[in-house]
Amino acid sequence: MTSTTLTPQLRQELHDAVLGAARDIAALLGPQTDPTVPIPGAEWNVGEAAAHLLLANQLMAEVAAGTERPYGDGTPGGIAAANAVSLDQFTERTPAVLAQGIVAHATAFVDAANGQQGDTPTVTPMGPMDLDTFASYLLTHMLGHGWDLARALRRPHMVDRRRVELCLPFLMTAMPRVVDQGAAKDLTATYTLGLRGLDRRWTAAFTRGEVTVTEGAAPPGGSDCTIVTEPVTFFLIALGRCSPWSAIARGKILSWGRKPWLGPVFPRCFRAP
Repeated sequence: MTSTTLTPQLRQELHDAVLGAARDIAALLGPQTDPTVPIPGAEWNVGEAAAHLLLANQLMAEVAAGTERPYGDGTPGGIAAANAVSLDQFTERTPAVLAQGIVAHATAFVDAANGQQGDTPTVTPMGPMDLDTFASYLLTHMLGHGWDLARALRRPHMVDRRRVELCLPFLMTAMPRVVDQGAAKDLTATYTLGLRGLDRRWTAAFTRGEVTVTEGAAPPGGSDCTIVTEPVTFFLIALGRCSPWSAIARGKILSWGRKPWLGPVFPRCFRAP
């Protein structure tokens, strides 16, 4: 299980970001919001996406409080199937009601997490992780769907660089769990990953369909390819909300190294949850 060690200050900032994201999403879901507006590029409409957020926040709050809540099989496909079942069983689609629930359950999560140590082992829909990484997971999940809602409703989104930084503990933990085995099965390569403006680096080492992600520089021998991405773009690509090819064309992604042709291979090796 991956462990994330956050300072008390960073942990408080993460919890504040969870509550802030929930409130920003709730602000999109006022009494005049039409729940039938479709989410661009998705099967859900606004009401369904908001209902999913309420249900997910509730599940994560209960897990943080110590309740066992099996949900899918930890794979992107299994989680998608569990999402469909939960939405069929929960029929509330009134935006204002859903907004209240999203905030209430995010608050319950933070209250439960504040009563425990950040390294508390937790079993989540995406597998085992510590409680602080789980909070990062909750933030990531809300921001992804919050971006969808804002785009559908033609309102400003709530994803920014600092919030993306707080999502990194989960995004780096989840990376090995969302590898597309078919796409990565023949890849043996080492990547250095970075975010523009952030003085941190990660190493992603592929060995025939498996990837190991560690923070820090590449091991002796160096990396085959270095990829540096604008933070919000990295977040949107990781969640399947942005095409890496358009990002490359817009200069949001730069890659170099002794095998620069491996840069475009990297995003094809993952299936967004």
